[in-house]
Amino acid sequence: MSIASVRAFFQQHAPEVEVIEHAQSTATVAMAAEALGVTPGQIAKTLALGLDDALLLLVMAGDARLDNQKFKAAFGTKPRMLPPEQTLALTGHPVGGVCPFGLAGPARICCDVSLQAHALVYPAAGSPNSAVCLAPTRLAELVQAQWVDVGKA
Repeated sequence: MSIASVRAFFQQHAPEVEVIEHAQSTATVAMAAEALGVTPGQIAKTLALGLDDALLLLVMAGDARLDNQKFKAAFGTKPRMLPPEQTLALTGHPVGGVCPFGLAGPARICCDVSLQAHALVYPAAGSPNSAVCLAPTRLAELVQAQWVDVGKA
């Protein structure tokens, strides 16, 4: 169902975007980069975080790491990763396929500036073997994301 909700999202909002499916897993940055033939930095990983009893999806370059001090300065609290069961329940997507498209419920979505180093990025598409290809600005526009600087190389 998760990949179906992503397909429905793109059909409605950006029919030109194609969901790419692979026979092999793309659940980790390294696996996705290998399967797609791109650098790890071009993989747009989505972190599911709890923020004041709400869901925050943070999309950042695959080779960037979350900087706890920058995160606390930006959001006023320490980052708290959600467990896999809660991530699935809130997003509708399993870990390895979490993305900001076709969500099960409301979420605050932010894109880290690390994505802007790449002309094209590849976020997951709702399953551990799918992705889409977008310019970072298009990704942020489609999901009405706020740009933040909370990563480090």
